[in-house]
Amino acid sequence: MPIEIKELHIRVTVSGKPPEAHGATGSAAKQAAAAGAAVGKDELLAECVEQVFELLQARKER
Repeated sequence: MPIEIKELHIRVTVSGKPPEAHGATGSAAKQAAAAGAAVGKDELLAECVEQVFELLQARKER
């Protein structure tokens, strides 16, 4: 008999420093990491918002 998983909850905790950019030194590496982190955060936030809206739509359709 097959098992159907309707919901899956995953919780992740991330800690630590981001890796420094290769070839960059000192403040240049920090600026590159900060710029990359800002872009990464924006993309992550957009993806999270999209998934939340999809979940809300799926619950509405039930």
